[in-house]
Amino acid sequence: MPVSEKLNCVLGEGRQKAHLRIKEMGYLHSVGEETKLKGAGGLVTGCRRKSRIQAQVCRLQLPPFLLLPVRHTEVSPFAFTLSQVNMSLKNEPRVNTSALQKIAADMSNLIENLDTRELHFEGEEVDYDVSPTDPKIQEVYIPFSAIYKTQGFKEPDVQTYLSGCPIKVQVLEVERFTSTTRVPSTNLYTIELTHGEFKWQVKRKFKHFQEFHRELLKYKAFIRIPIPTKRHTFRRQNVKEEPREMPSLPRSSENMIQEEQFFGKRKQLEDYLTKLLKMPMYRNYHATTEFLDISQLSFIHDLGPKGIEGMIMKRSGGHRIPGLNCCGQGRACYRWSKRWLIVKDSFLLYMKPDSGAIAFVLLVDKEFRIKMGRKETETKYGLRIDNLSRTLILKCNSYRHARWWGGAIEEFIQKYGTNFLKDHRFGSYAAIQENTLAKWYVNAKGYFEDVADAMEEAKEEIFITDWWLSPEIFLKRPVVEGNRWRLDCILKRKAQQGVRIFVMLYKEVELALGINSEYSKRILMHLHPNIKVMRHPDHVSSSVYLWAHHEKLVIIDQSVAFLGGIDLAYGRWDDNEHRLTDVGSVKRVIMGPSPGSLTAETTESMESLSHKDKNESNKSPPVLKNVDDRDSKLKGIGKPGKFSKFSLYRQLHRHHLHNVDSISSIDSASSYCNHCRSRQNLIHGLKPHLRLFRSSSESEQGLTGPNTDTGSIRSLQTGVGELHGETRFWHGKDYCNFVFKDWVQLDKPFADFIDRYSTPRMPWHDIASAVHGKAARDVARHFIQRWNFTKIMKSKYRSLSYPFLLPKSQTTAHELKYQVPGSVHANVQLLRSAADWSAGIKYHEESIHSAYIYVIENSKHYIYIENQFFISCADDKVVFNKIGDAIAQRILKAHREGQRYRVYVVIPLLPGFEGDISTGGGNALQAIMHFNYRTHAELEGNLVTELIYVHSKLLIADDNTVIIGSANINDRSMLGKRDSEMAIIMQDTETVPSVMDGKEYQAGRFAQGLRLQCFRVVLGYLSGPSEDIQDPVSDKFFKEVWVSTAARNATIYDKVFRCLPNDEVHNLIQLRDFISKPILAKEDPIRAEEELKKIRGFLVQFPLYFLSEENLLPAVGTKEAIVPTEVWT
Repeated sequence: MPVSEKLNCVLGEGRQKAHLRIKEMGYLHSVGEETKLKGAGGLVTGCRRKSRIQAQVCRLQLPPFLLLPVRHTEVSPFAFTLSQVNMSLKNEPRVNTSALQKIAADMSNLIENLDTRELHFEGEEVDYDVSPTDPKIQEVYIPFSAIYKTQGFKEPDVQTYLSGCPIKVQVLEVERFTSTTRVPSTNLYTIELTHGEFKWQVKRKFKHFQEFHRELLKYKAFIRIPIPTKRHTFRRQNVKEEPREMPSLPRSSENMIQEEQFFGKRKQLEDYLTKLLKMPMYRNYHATTEFLDISQLSFIHDLGPKGIEGMIMKRSGGHRIPGLNCCGQGRACYRWSKRWLIVKDSFLLYMKPDSGAIAFVLLVDKEFRIKMGRKETETKYGLRIDNLSRTLILKCNSYRHARWWGGAIEEFIQKYGTNFLKDHRFGSYAAIQENTLAKWYVNAKGYFEDVADAMEEAKEEIFITDWWLSPEIFLKRPVVEGNRWRLDCILKRKAQQGVRIFVMLYKEVELALGINSEYSKRILMHLHPNIKVMRHPDHVSSSVYLWAHHEKLVIIDQSVAFLGGIDLAYGRWDDNEHRLTDVGSVKRVIMGPSPGSLTAETTESMESLSHKDKNESNKSPPVLKNVDDRDSKLKGIGKPGKFSKFSLYRQLHRHHLHNVDSISSIDSASSYCNHCRSRQNLIHGLKPHLRLFRSSSESEQGLTGPNTDTGSIRSLQTGVGELHGETRFWHGKDYCNFVFKDWVQLDKPFADFIDRYSTPRMPWHDIASAVHGKAARDVARHFIQRWNFTKIMKSKYRSLSYPFLLPKSQTTAHELKYQVPGSVHANVQLLRSAADWSAGIKYHEESIHSAYIYVIENSKHYIYIENQFFISCADDKVVFNKIGDAIAQRILKAHREGQRYRVYVVIPLLPGFEGDISTGGGNALQAIMHFNYRTHAELEGNLVTELIYVHSKLLIADDNTVIIGSANINDRSMLGKRDSEMAIIMQDTETVPSVMDGKEYQAGRFAQGLRLQCFRVVLGYLSGPSEDIQDPVSDKFFKEVWVSTAARNATIYDKVFRCLPNDEVHNLIQLRDFISKPILAKEDPIRAEEELKKIRGFLVQFPLYFLSEENLLPAVGTKEAIVPTEVWT
């Protein structure tokens, strides 16, 4: 058979038959009858598929002049051409010319028409038809959630590479060591690799290539052995064909290579790695990934650029955990472990190779340092890495190895993480993030709704930390979609979709607080395995009894963050109406003459309904098995067309109570007669004397008046009139008045704990914010630092079920997956109060305190403050924060310079502690009042009064700067060493035309919008015509609007309710006399109502002399007296 026909037969058949035919052919001894041909080797070409053809015809012998060695290029598909054959024929006169020309022509046609796909080995080699810069490759990525699914490095199905994306190899340079001849491998090769968007370098000596090659040869031989293990069987199944020939490694001695030969050696090593990385069998082997310094976390887009990686020895200990010695900071007890170290732009971590678990995360911060040498590390060839949280000691193989590791880490961090190394303004851990999308919230209604919508859009992670969290609260109200927007239902739904949810709760001292964080943790943990909850601190082991985690954060995919003063807890939801009552789902409208009395039969049936309802309400709901069924016993939640029997009972009896201030409870099993007798003591003690905010739009409604903004309403015709159903806003424990009574039985979330028919709820005023992008990354970084610290500190969280969290890279922060509607651009910086006990850091941070002082001192026109407390301006013996002093100095400066300068401070009249100062109760309340007398409050409803509790933590200055957070103006929040807090300072970049002090002024869009909304709420300008509130500095606004409104409201409250606190009361004797006098609200309700119509907004004057002659410190023998003074400041 002629050679051309044999080649056609060989190369034209399928890969299986072709492979066998080549093996069977042997040597070809003749062509035709005349010429005996001898040769060695096979075809050598420059094609990307060259190795396939070479493998098929490696046994085929051709004349030497047809064996044309060609340098590897990407230019020609095959180097074997007819012209080259014709040129060789001139040098071979002994060969039959016509026969050889025929062979050359046949070969040329054959190669041109060859479909090399027939030679492809499935499972052995991957071809890439696109370049690394192709847009299709750029879209390939490993999801961020892969960080929670890491496996042991030797597992066969580990996902390391980007799917379908090639790895480009280039040897950049060769460093030659000539100082000594004892070094066996004198050349160090710098290899640059590119995989998709990632580019990195590794340095290897030729001996490393040899060791790597030997490891692959062992693996190749090992894979043929049918060992009955799961891992080995999986690998063998993925290798569908007999392992083919590996690329050959150059064998020449490095010591003999001349300078001019380095280029050829580099190309040989490039070709070796390029071929090898096209073979999945070897590419996915753990020795290959270790040789290339890659792992499962290398190519995750949201983790940022590919950093330094490698196997290294690390020493245990070095954590800065309060109360630990050898297990923490001490160096007496430690052990060495082999770990895989990964360096990213803002952190480094190490993993356990056997399990793939992340074993520690060290964040880059301003104290990040790298030191080398035995003196610094107490270890030969040691490397020391410091930050605010830990001193990490690593051990390398040699001094040169340690120097390379240290230099490479430092160079990478300086290039990509330089912002984390700097000292930032106010001593904050976070840099100023320019052009950040941000949004403000006044009251929790809009805040809760946006939080719910953002949670619904979560794809990877949800972080939540609160001082208090109530799983059963509804984030969207009124409830018209069943349980869809209940917090625990949202979290369960997202967890089922694969979102990882991490919650950190403050672990309270149970004797002092009744927030029952253990119940919240248990409920959330039972929802789904993807929900993890930690509580901190452990009071005994950490010796932290007095301080709390007070920040309130919700972070979605580390791209959107919500923070401020609003917990996801009972009592926080409110809107601008600040309703005092929420009496239920049904009210009666009389259709005919009012009946004089109820028959005995009717009374008996109604009382039986009352007994039945009470028995049902006292039953504790079962532990959550199915979230959607958890509140199946709720009466009418999300079902506007239905109402309970007992609601009907209450409405039928409403006409009997038309002469009282509000409806007494008939939820109890007591008789109707007892109920009528008890209704006279509706609000006792302090309640009738508290002066609070009220809105004029609500003053005419009264307690029993209809609420027009209650969502769905249904009506039902009955024999006693038409019943109108109204959706409740506050269900069960959410209806609260914590000054009247603290929460109890939180494990019964839908059972009332106060009588909503006799006790008005406590309205709640609060401020919060949302930020995006890099600022959200900074908020998440604080959460991650606290989470990882708690995981290390508490042994129960060290299991793999509680993973370490990783911060996403700032380089991808602009890729917003979700944006909160209504956001505007501003420059944002994160602030916090943190210390060793709360975040595990070496030095405490009080950047919130520093920012408050800076903004006050540098304000030019005004400051507006809303805060729960104002405990400042003391003699530095008990109170140490400088905010009060800064305000005083700024006022004095304005006076000296003859400038007009305004200071507005809005705080609650009474602190949020249970107690009644009119009866001598409430030691905690009085202890706070010793440092903070009171602030504004308001009346809600008709002839029933209650304060609006100001819980905001807000500072606005000059309509261009805003601070929003969780920090109160007291030492607990401001000094950094006590409570942990979070806040943001926003400085506007978008301006709008405005007026300031009578002159044209460019006000910030964010700051002015927030200030105007706060003024409208406080001054009662939300509805109806309003005064001009654009200029907060002018005399007209300050005197004719602000001061006048406060004075008028205060006078009316004193006249109608004789409210407490009051400037007429200087001591307890005067207090008893004051409360014994009758009040207009009871003596002449009609006249009182006429007076209350004059109330505008919530603002009242601050009574400076209330109980000024009394010592309000807790009495000896009370539990409050035992607590150190620092607790109250």
